[in-house]
Amino acid sequence: MNSVVVTGGSGKVGRAVIRDLLDRGYRVMNVDVAPPPEPLCHFMKADLTDFGQAVEAITMAAGTVDRRRTPLGTTTGVIHMAGIPTSSIAPDTVTFQNNIMSTYNIFSAATRAGISRVVWASSETIYGVPMTRATPAYVPIDEDHPQVPETGYALAKMLCETMAEEMHRWNPHTSFMGLRISHVFDPAEYGTIPDYWGNQSLKKWDLWGWVDSRDAAQACRLALESDLTGAQVFTIAAADTAMREPNRTLLADAFPDTPIKDGLGDFETLIGIEKARRMLGYAPQHTWRT
Repeated sequence: MNSVVVTGGSGKVGRAVIRDLLDRGYRVMNVDVAPPPEPLCHFMKADLTDFGQAVEAITMAAGTVDRRRTPLGTTTGVIHMAGIPTSSIAPDTVTFQNNIMSTYNIFSAATRAGISRVVWASSETIYGVPMTRATPAYVPIDEDHPQVPETGYALAKMLCETMAEEMHRWNPHTSFMGLRISHVFDPAEYGTIPDYWGNQSLKKWDLWGWVDSRDAAQACRLALESDLTGAQVFTIAAADTAMREPNRTLLADAFPDTPIKDGLGDFETLIGIEKARRMLGYAPQHTWRT
């Protein structure tokens, strides 16, 4: 698999994904409604909430329309990062409709085009983030944690996970790897992390979690390259929290009744990544602490 379509490749994670793939010899096409801030690879403008545009983008990249037109050759992988990235920048109804429809269109186009693997951005928010009403059932949270979406954004992500399961059932040739990605920071944003120190309430909404955009990109590539099948989900975060204060101090103040699993380290992520480590070989390389 050496040719990949990245949707939302003009965004923060999408740009990191494209760089990671290009560094490893992949041919990449960015499909996004917005042009990229810098030209990294071939770009195709498309509104993925429109089914026809999504199908045209994927089938052209897959070489099933006219192989002479595709910049990639025959594509067998899609990394779907497109969508409204958070619940706070548009009305819930807009976010829900946009993210549900764009994901449905990409999933459907991929199965129609014979794409063997779709890696896509789910979200930590399905665990109840922001954790202002539903407190964590235990920490570190993991893929078995109850799903308690609190926003239209989170509800859309949860429903898209069900959509992936059903579309794989319809067409077992296509596998779907969903990544429940934590709060993403580019390296240039590390300077904002100290803003949370000394006031744990500012970031308790997602258990003080974070992930470097380059590690999110690593997870996308590993999911793309894995031999796993079906519709899988993995939580993706940094190996540590964004805080100087140790975990038990943070939890005693914010979630005093939440059970803590044995062996939790002082600064270990409370958004558990053990499944991704074990099944994908995911190993976060970046931390603000160094």
